[in-house]
Amino acid sequence: MIPYGRQAIDAEDVEAVIATLTSDFLTQGPQVPGFERAVCEATGAGHAVAVNSATSALHIACLALGVGPGDLVWTSPISFAASANCARYCGADVDFVDIDRESFNMSPAALEEKLEAAARIGRLPKLVIPVHLCGLPCEMEAIAALAKRYGFKILEDASHAIGARYRDMPVGACAHSDIAVFSFHPVKIVTTGEGGVAATKDPELARRMGLLRSHGITRDPAEMEGELDGPWYYEQVALGLNYRMTEIQAALGLSQMRRLDQFVARRNALAERYDERLSGLPLDLPERPAGVRSSFHLYVVRLRGESVRDFHRQVFEALRERGIGVNLHYIPIYRHPYYRDLGFRPGHCPEAERYYERAISIPLYHGMTEDQQDRVVTALGEVLS
Repeated sequence: MIPYGRQAIDAEDVEAVIATLTSDFLTQGPQVPGFERAVCEATGAGHAVAVNSATSALHIACLALGVGPGDLVWTSPISFAASANCARYCGADVDFVDIDRESFNMSPAALEEKLEAAARIGRLPKLVIPVHLCGLPCEMEAIAALAKRYGFKILEDASHAIGARYRDMPVGACAHSDIAVFSFHPVKIVTTGEGGVAATKDPELARRMGLLRSHGITRDPAEMEGELDGPWYYEQVALGLNYRMTEIQAALGLSQMRRLDQFVARRNALAERYDERLSGLPLDLPERPAGVRSSFHLYVVRLRGESVRDFHRQVFEALRERGIGVNLHYIPIYRHPYYRDLGFRPGHCPEAERYYERAISIPLYHGMTEDQQDRVVTALGEVLS
């Protein structure tokens, strides 16, 4: 089976992990801050807070931005559930903004229409979470202009997008947002096994997130309310969580970050090769808008036609029978039982429904060979014929 995604581990990665395992630190040593600096260097962010998953990063980002009970958070329906769950962890209400038909990302036009309606009833979002699906950056300038007009904060879910660029700037520089979150899950471009980072240019947000990831505990006298009883003294000044990244994870991530440009270049080369070889098939291929570079975490094709629901499943199953590990990213979040119980129903976002009926993620990863890619193309041709 050719998987849809796979980590790329080399001898230097293994050596970095072994060196950490035989060092004095397995947690809270030099590797975590080293990894954070590497993310800052790659993205242009002033600050990076490493945690044990991107879900944790989204959670502490919401908390740092003041999201709480009674607040409203909007995100994309086509994403992993964590993009919405992070707001629910804070007690906030969630709603979804429909996607653009070609980019699969949050539609600025749909966002503006929804904001206009929300303003009329006095129920605007406190936070909007655009998702850079597949590694393709959202139209952040347009979203940021709406944020300025309507007064909401922006948290970029850039879990797919380390190494991507928007308007000649790296995703994560936070030129048009307050915080950006990256994932380092094994199928992502760079991996720490499990792990995430929240990047920001705001030192106060970074301070809050750093406090929240480690129980809300500080050893900094400037943040304490009492007198130091001795060199052992620390204080819990907030209700934080245990979201720390280990030294082992950070050592792997730091080693991997040295090959970020290589990883993204190879993924783009494979995507261009797919573009060429799939162009004659009845498929809609990923958009390549001007002024952005996708990191191509995923390569999603869509079946053409107005009535493809049954055919969609047939194509998916036929490809898996031929050893092609296709997947579907994602089921609209509001269709899950948890969100149905909150009152959402199928059809809430029409373009998201259209996407769900047609989308198939085909294999794409750094170590994929051209022979494997040709097998995928051949199988797609056989099934669609």
